[in-house]
Amino acid sequence: MQLSKLLQELDSLLAPHKVKDFSPNGLQVEGKDTVNKIITGVTASQALIDAAIEKNADAILVHHGYFWKGEAYPITGMKKRRIGALIKNDISLIGYHLPIDVHPTLGNNAKLAELLDIDYEAGLDPFSEPSIAVKGRLKTPLSAEELAAKIEHVLNRKPLVESVRGKKIETIAWCTGGGQGYIDLAASQGIDAYLTGEASEQTIHSAREQNIDFFAAGHHATERYGVKAVGEYLAEQFGLDVEFIDIDNPV
Repeated sequence: MQLSKLLQELDSLLAPHKVKDFSPNGLQVEGKDTVNKIITGVTASQALIDAAIEKNADAILVHHGYFWKGEAYPITGMKKRRIGALIKNDISLIGYHLPIDVHPTLGNNAKLAELLDIDYEAGLDPFSEPSIAVKGRLKTPLSAEELAAKIEHVLNRKPLVESVRGKKIETIAWCTGGGQGYIDLAASQGIDAYLTGEASEQTIHSAREQNIDFFAAGHHATERYGVKAVGEYLAEQFGLDVEFIDIDNPV
């Protein structure tokens, strides 16, 4: 498949023009014109690049790419080594951040809901379309302890839990990755629990003082599934050789 055609298909699928993001979405480092083998992964780390080189990949598709707002401009040190390896081996780096979070069927939020048996209802933020955080209901109400056990079993990651309500959880809001700041919006809507990847110091106080159960299940662990699903879509639709590689990260 031509690289230009692949990028057109990804832009059509993920609609990056609909979200205001913190990094460029699409092609970040250009490699060869023809793409047959794609490696997908959460973050464009050196370990993922090395794995792609070993597997003779033509392109890498990630959720966390390069050139973030506020990032230093010079290409030195770690950044030089990463980008240098991509250029030397003629491998394209393609990154989609928020578009992979919010896609209604292939996105991180959607796939996490599937895994944890959550029914999506609506976006959490009524003034943002698409909303980065979303809300819905557990298919089966669970106690905080039961939901924590389910998260640990499904994601293979023991979550940080602040259980404050002492009641079954029915309604839940969630945002994969570093979405802890949305807990206050969830609490203001009377939602029983909020689930994300990370926690900040103030998040626990928000949970306690606003009577909302809180779960932090890992930034990496909650965001493995969107980019993997996009890769599987590309393989099914276009016959590309796509392989997801999970470079584990405890955060």
